[in-house]
Amino acid sequence: MRSLEELRNELDRIDPQIIQLYEERMSVCEEVGEIKIEEGRKVFDRNREQQKLAQVTREAKDPFYKKGLTELFEQLMSQSRKLQYQLLTKKGALGRLPFIGVEELDWKNSRVVFQGTDGAYSQAAMHKFFSKDVNSFHVQTFRDAMEAIEEGSADFAVLPIENSSAGMVSEMYDLLEEFENYIVGEVILPINHYLVGTENTTLESIERVYSHPQALMQCSKFLDRHGSWQQIGAANTAVAAKKILNENDPTQAAICSEHAAEIYGLKILEEKINHNHNNSTRFIVVTNQKIFLKKAQKISICFEVAHESGSLYHLLSHFIYNDLNMTKIESRPIEGKTWEYRFFVDFEGNMGDAAVKNAIRGLREESKSLKILGNY
Repeated sequence: MRSLEELRNELDRIDPQIIQLYEERMSVCEEVGEIKIEEGRKVFDRNREQQKLAQVTREAKDPFYKKGLTELFEQLMSQSRKLQYQLLTKKGALGRLPFIGVEELDWKNSRVVFQGTDGAYSQAAMHKFFSKDVNSFHVQTFRDAMEAIEEGSADFAVLPIENSSAGMVSEMYDLLEEFENYIVGEVILPINHYLVGTENTTLESIERVYSHPQALMQCSKFLDRHGSWQQIGAANTAVAAKKILNENDPTQAAICSEHAAEIYGLKILEEKINHNHNNSTRFIVVTNQKIFLKKAQKISICFEVAHESGSLYHLLSHFIYNDLNMTKIESRPIEGKTWEYRFFVDFEGNMGDAAVKNAIRGLREESKSLKILGNY
């Protein structure tokens, strides 16, 4: 039996040959790419790759080697495609993505919609992103807001998409895929709950507390110290605040935002009663125009992958190969397709960057479908 040192020396002898063959193969792939560009052919040829995999694994008798050869050649062909995508970029064959870069959003001459009612966190997020002077109106549901943009009764919508404690707002992801609306901005709003009442309300007079069930839960430690108070759910925190104002009953209080307390002129009895003070909600600003701010540095996309082993892995490699930092990935079930999922990805970049164009070209060719949700 050879020693470990002898075996390592043998590997050192073999590896340079692999490197040389790899470089020779990639050189040939580059020539293939040049021909495809000249003849207007697609880079990704699924049938050719399947034939190649069958060919190189046919003689392998050991199942482990067969699987290893499959993985090796999948990687080689994946790198070949990425090289060819880069050639397309260099030759300007990628063209422009169908979005127009703008210096700023023209919100002063626009109308903005938010979901909820006056005093809602969405309204506070809208004021933070635009200003309190924005021309706005509110609707009942997220879908109503997306439809308002689509039909033109609003130019922008401000909608929640993620909470740091509760996670993704799944309905919003589904609506982004369904509607031809696009993200052009985002705003992160710290979520702090306040106990409020009318002028005559005191902690001693309270018998009932109204708020959204999630807000009641987030303030449970505070409420546990007042065990005699009856906790009653409301549609949202702003609705609870409005009820307290309208009924003007000192035995009733609401849990809402500081913004809602200000809107309805309610007295703050206790500040920041939620036990998690790192709770924030991320809101997106959506429009029906294919535009993006020229200074934008974040892109959101969604795509479907083939329902087969390794498909997601190969698609995500486009971010690595193009040195793009992926910051988030979520999945949602595809309606009508059991156990198949649509993936939502956020990554850093601007649609004017060559690396971004290169990655999106690869993702578009190799996924079942791809949609750019926005650059912001």
